[in-house]
Amino acid sequence: MSSTTQSVVSSRATAAARTATLLVFAMNGVLFASWASRIPEVKTTLGLSAGDLGVVLLAVSCGSLVGLPLSGRIAHRLGAGRAVLAGCFVSAFGIGLASLGIDLLASREVLMAGLFFTGLGMGVWDVSMNLEGTAVERGLGRNIMPWFHAAFSGGTVVAALIGAGLTAARVPIWAHLVTAVGLCVGVCLWQVRNFVPAVAEPEIEPDSAVPAPTRSAWTEPRTLLIGVVVLAAAFTEGTANDWLAVAFVEGHHQQHWVGVLALAVFLSFMTAGRVLGTGLLDRHGRVPVLRALLAMAAIGCALVVFGNTTLAFIGTMLWGVGASLGFPVGISAAADDPQHAARRISVVSTIGYTAFLGGPPVLGWLGDHTGVLQALLAVGVMLVIAFFLTPAADPQRAIRRR
Repeated sequence: MSSTTQSVVSSRATAAARTATLLVFAMNGVLFASWASRIPEVKTTLGLSAGDLGVVLLAVSCGSLVGLPLSGRIAHRLGAGRAVLAGCFVSAFGIGLASLGIDLLASREVLMAGLFFTGLGMGVWDVSMNLEGTAVERGLGRNIMPWFHAAFSGGTVVAALIGAGLTAARVPIWAHLVTAVGLCVGVCLWQVRNFVPAVAEPEIEPDSAVPAPTRSAWTEPRTLLIGVVVLAAAFTEGTANDWLAVAFVEGHHQQHWVGVLALAVFLSFMTAGRVLGTGLLDRHGRVPVLRALLAMAAIGCALVVFGNTTLAFIGTMLWGVGASLGFPVGISAAADDPQHAARRISVVSTIGYTAFLGGPPVLGWLGDHTGVLQALLAVGVMLVIAFFLTPAADPQRAIRRR
């Protein structure tokens, strides 16, 4: 086979892998938002207080934090495609069990067990599809990670809008979630066959080899600072995912379907920010863009808390755009040095996911004492911290460390 033919075949394979990765990211978003869109109804159905709901949501985060440290080994042993399927199957089992706990057994314990398995599977699925995204980026020679995260956000938008309609139509939660599970499993089974091989570190010529690091990535100041920025971004995004609909229902005294619609608006504008943000990053650089978006998210959060319902919807739009790039840019910043990208991404991702562990109970505790709407002000505190740490994402800092 000639080199030209090989290049064409390779290009087609990479393009197919790109499409597959986009769809797998989208299905991850669909499954997550299908559950998130029914959270206000679950709270009412099981008679949960804000604090109780925070504890229930903690089960998802605990499962994710168990899955994250295991995901690297699983992906290395099985390959990204099989690891994605393993995570998808475990998540599907968890959602099914959670549905049983909500509608048939009315059991908080069964619901939490299901959510733990959901989080466990999501953790493996998330890291594995991001590893595949890295492989596709290398094959294309372009930085398109925000597009993959936009696909995730797009999946959440569609699922949230569907969830709003199904909630208004009083469709049982179990029927909604089981249908979402079937769709996601089917698409993942169909698409992972197009994945490229597992991510490998780039080859280094002997005369340009860089000595192996003598310390853990957990002791690298830049990596830890990027991790804190990602932590704030994850807290900003995750708080909206878990609590925005509830805040509209309880804080602005709207019906459940209006709360779900607010979530869909947030996800829509976050998706738009990720689609359009790549051009802004290329033109202005990471630090100015991140600072502008973090400020926008803070303004949006304030409008949600202090404005009337109309201003709250405007605030939701600003919050969504402001939350759009923190996580994917943080992952890209951690991978600025390709030789040490894998371990640094692992550290940054783990730090970021602690927001999903601590966020639900913290917001639930605050909600019990101040009300869910006022509790959202905790997001503003995290945004201020991240604003002053964004210089850590500057690629020049990675160059100076080499």
